[in-house]
Amino acid sequence: MSMTVSAVKADLYGRDRYDMAAFVFGPDVTMAGVFTQNAFCAAPVHVARAHLAGQPRAWLINTKSANAGTGEIGHQDALDVCSAFAAQLGLEADQVLPFSTGVIGERLPLEKIHAALPQLATDGQDWDSAAQGIMTTDTRPKQAQFTCEVDGVGLTIQGIAKGSGMIQPNMATMLGFVVTNAKIAKADLQAALSASANASFNRITVDGDTSTNDACMLAATGEGPALGPDSVHWQAFIDGLNQVMVELAQAIVRDGEGATKFVEIQVAGAASDEDAHQVAKTVAHSPLVKTALFASDANWGRILAAVGRAPIASLDVSQVQIWIGDVKLVSQGAVDSDYTEQAGAAVFAQSDIQIRIDLGAGQGETTVWTCDFSHEYVSINADYRS
Repeated sequence: MSMTVSAVKADLYGRDRYDMAAFVFGPDVTMAGVFTQNAFCAAPVHVARAHLAGQPRAWLINTKSANAGTGEIGHQDALDVCSAFAAQLGLEADQVLPFSTGVIGERLPLEKIHAALPQLATDGQDWDSAAQGIMTTDTRPKQAQFTCEVDGVGLTIQGIAKGSGMIQPNMATMLGFVVTNAKIAKADLQAALSASANASFNRITVDGDTSTNDACMLAATGEGPALGPDSVHWQAFIDGLNQVMVELAQAIVRDGEGATKFVEIQVAGAASDEDAHQVAKTVAHSPLVKTALFASDANWGRILAAVGRAPIASLDVSQVQIWIGDVKLVSQGAVDSDYTEQAGAAVFAQSDIQIRIDLGAGQGETTVWTCDFSHEYVSINADYRS
């Protein structure tokens, strides 16, 4: 691909680890982005949104400091690093999109960032180091890739993401960066990304908190097959993009802070897809459900209670059915006649768990991915700034 991917150890944490990353693209690149809906969105989000409207050519990512809640000086800091990196690349400042992740309220350590920029303006593609360079409380890097052939030409989609806590995206994830070699018009790329984010990152939750810094970017380098909604191979691209995005989204849940279990919640039979989504998210957000899952405690009444308090217009409880794995918990709004505590406990003890809910009210459906709450989640967040 006509691009470089790099990472550097800028000593932002005071220890030996990659803590900054950068992507630099050729002149034919097109870009799309989705950003947090948090009203306190960080300075880099404001700047990245503005620069995306032009002709951007680079992404610059730092960890440790979120540069959120920093006011006008934080905005100027974000512009400063854009200008400094652009000077290294021979670009204009508004061709660089900044991204930050870390502690809210902390300004960027400009001196350390400036010192690291020459090392980021180098050739090569080091995806492995870049995946490490965007991590904060993540315990492992997250990467995904899709390849296929389109009329004898290779189509590639590759991405990295970071996220472990403060995860309940309202557009994307903590940070995600995906690149394809296809040639795609900006408007078509944006539509594809928005739809794919809704089918992936917007369906995950670790703790119900939407970050101030969420952003997910998609770039098309333009050196591969030309694609668009009217192309015969457009669906192959969409399928590949969704595969990469879902894999990255699920990797975030599996690496949720202190998580010991991966949980898929399927809701069907809802009056609408939105009703299904509200029920699934209510169950996924419930601390009581999540702690029962951690404890392998078959306290299925917590799932029932979460379904009942979901913010939907109406619910006929006599039609509700609930399963965990292949074990039916609830039938016609009450405990299933064949349910046994032993069967339920066996599923609650598994590391990968599926909860299925049928509301018996229509054709609406959705799937959400979440994890359990452990003692470690509290410890990680109590010690986050230490």
